[in-house]
This record gives sequence, structure tokens and C-alpha cells, in this order.
Amino acid sequence: MTDALIGLDVGTSGVKAVAISHDGNVLEVAEESYPLSVPRAGWAEQDPDDWWRATQAALARLPEGPVGFSGQMHGLVVLGADGAVLRPAILWNDQRTGEECKEIEAGVGLERLIALTGNRALPGFTAPKLLWLRRHEPDTWSRIRHVLLPKDYVRFRLTGERAIDAADASGTLLLDVAARRWSDEVCSALEIPREWLPEVFESTEIACAGDQAAGALGVGIDRPGMLSIVLGTSGVVFAVLPAYAADREARVHVFCHAVPRTWHAMGVMLSAAGSFAWLRDVVGADYATLDEEAARWPAGTERLLFAPYLQGERTPYADPAARGAFVGLSLRHDRGALARAALEGVAYGLRDSLELLRALGVDAEAARVSGGGSRSALWLKIVASVLALALERTETDAGAAFGAALLAGVKAGVFADVDEAVRRCVRVTERVEPDPEWAATYEQGYERFRSLYPALRPLEAV
Repeated sequence: MTDALIGLDVGTSGVKAVAISHDGNVLEVAEESYPLSVPRAGWAEQDPDDWWRATQAALARLPEGPVGFSGQMHGLVVLGADGAVLRPAILWNDQRTGEECKEIEAGVGLERLIALTGNRALPGFTAPKLLWLRRHEPDTWSRIRHVLLPKDYVRFRLTGERAIDAADASGTLLLDVAARRWSDEVCSALEIPREWLPEVFESTEIACAGDQAAGALGVGIDRPGMLSIVLGTSGVVFAVLPAYAADREARVHVFCHAVPRTWHAMGVMLSAAGSFAWLRDVVGADYATLDEEAARWPAGTERLLFAPYLQGERTPYADPAARGAFVGLSLRHDRGALARAALEGVAYGLRDSLELLRALGVDAEAARVSGGGSRSALWLKIVASVLALALERTETDAGAAFGAALLAGVKAGVFADVDEAVRRCVRVTERVEPDPEWAATYEQGYERFRSLYPALRPLEAV
């Protein structure tokens, strides 16, 4: 064993591996990409062997050490009796299972499903994918003997063990999230053989966690009091709960956290930095130029609003048909105004998630921010002001891979627990305070933003 701790994140576009010291200094980073298959509109698949080949290549470029695993959640990997993959993995962003989601909510009962799993049935989750296989690929279904999630398949190839952590298992819609074990009731109702599912462990026992839980650990979110805000292609507001509590309407996800005996809730908006990337491509300007032009406009952009629903929405509206819009355009508004309104619209969308988390008992003091959008100083100031929370950036942006490396250290005994790992390895480098001069404008803007979706929805349904 060397002094390095290795974190591996099996993402949607590639594997990211990071080696860190016992004090959290990044020693090496390796990334390997792989393709995404879209065999039909709305489908998304990958070859699990691509993950394995990319993992081998990435690990070969790093020093040896204990390995922790993270990865894209919800993806379905099915294996036969010999451990061979039976078909390409169906990913988290695959949308083919709408009918199966209705079947699950009808079969289990929506209230009972939320009570047991903390969530309602969404197309991205794992259980609907299994039901789709049973209906549309009965030959594949008849040969299934093992079900794994993406990072767990990579761990299986590396160690020969089939296992899953409670954090990632929470996204299958098959876990009793409060009890942190597979739900016999849900499995029975859906006629999914319990023996197909791997044994459930705590993240610290097997150094594994889904990407959101691992990413939150990577910025130091291991207990109530701080939020994690991710300004990636999608946007996430993540909080550790004071105790298990599910939103009665399941507008936010409630999962097991990567820390034993703790749970987290998170709101997910589908087009955060993705909205700004879309605008960049449409108007033909780079990020820096748009940022500079957006900064010339005052808070509120003279009542121009942007609805960031370019790919539908998840929180607070589980509506794949929702669509984006600019509302309130005038002759004065230019490219910079569109950019500022887009930044503000995403911030308002994050506020929607924050308000739902507060209803579950979350009392945040500040938030740690990560993702590509966090490189914009203007955007951080806007988000801080809309949320009325200070935002902190940390020393490394290695994300879920960094959190996985911390879990590797806990399992290996380098750290006594997650708390020690966070204290030793996560360091804040910058703090962005809300702008008090923007506060009233953004409170008014948020109230107007909340009326956008109800007003636009009848037009989208036509």
C-alpha cells in the first residue's frame, strides 16, 4: 500500500480517477472517455465493458492504493448466471419507461411507494427499467440472475464481489430507505426476485457511493447545517436531513447518505449550466463574453424572466413536457440581458428546491458550490443573493471521485470516520456573500418566477 487514496467515478461521459494524499492533496488525475448509445429517441445506453476498459486505463496511470467507487446512479446492468453482461446498460437519462412508472405507482400505491422508498416512480430509476425488460425483452429477462448499478459492475470486475451501498441503492426504487435495506414489499409487488439484488452495505464498509452522495462528501457535506449546490449541466441542491423524512408529494428525492445512519434530500433541475451552454451556442458567444455582458445589467434584468425547462423538469415539477421561455422581453434587452436572465432563472430554479428542503426541516447556514458553473463569479453572486445564503468554494473540483477517495480512506483505516476524513481533507478557499442591494429585487423576481410554470403549462399541453 502506498500513501495514496484512489477515487473512481464512473460517469456518463467517462471515468474520472483521482489519487489524493492522506491530507487531501490531489496527486494525480486520470480521465478516460467512452461513447453513449442512443438506439432510439429518448433512449440512452452504454456497454458496461467500456466502463471496465476505461477504468483499467485510468487506474494504470495512478499510483496504487485503496480504491473507492462512485458513479452515475440508477443505471441497470443485468448479468447472467456466469456473471456475463446480458445487454447494454440502460442509463439514468433513459426515458423509455413512462408506462412502467404508472404501473409501479398503481401496483404499490403512490402513498405507500413514497413512504417506503422516499420517492415516486420516475423513468430514470432502476425498477421501471426491469419492468420494461420483462415486457419487451422476455428472453433477456429469463436469463437474469444478478442486477448491479454501473459503479458496482466495475467494482465486481475489479474485486469479484457483488455488493451495493445504501446511498446508491436508494435510487433503484427497490430500497426501504428508512430501514436501509431492500424492500420485500416493493420487490413482491413488482415480482422482482429478491435474490437478483446484491447485499446492501453502508458506504463506509465498501468504499462506495452514488455520485451525488460522494460529490457532497467531496465538498464536506457530511452532516446537517450545510448545503451542496452543483452547477453542472443539471443543477442539484443537496442537504443532509436531521432525520429521515420524505416529502409527501416526492418533489425532492430522499435517499440514504454515504454516512451511516444519515439521510439526504436533494432537488434536481435538469438544465442548470446546460441552460447557459444552450444560450452560448444559440447566440454564438463564449462564456466569458456572455458573463461580461450579463454583468452590465442590473439585478432583475428589468423584469426579464427565464424559465429553465429546456429538457423538461424534475424538481419541483416532475414534468418531461415542461419547456423553457423568456418572458418580459423589450426593445432594450440585448444579448447580455438574455444571459443575465438565464443565470437568474437557474438561480430561481435552485430556490424552488431549497424551499422544499426547508419544509423537510433543513436549516442551512451556508452552501458549498461545485460544477462548471461555479467558475462564474457573477453567477455565484446571483445564486447567493437569490438563496440568501453564502456560497463557499473548496480547494479541489475533483467532485465525486474525491468523495470516493475519502471513503477509500475510511474503509482502509486511514481515517477513523467520515468526519475525520472531511476535517483533514476538505478546505474552503473562497466565500461569496449575498449582495444586500439585490435582495429585494430577487425576492420580487422569485415570486414572479413561481408563476411562470403554471402560466406556461397549458400552452405546452396543446
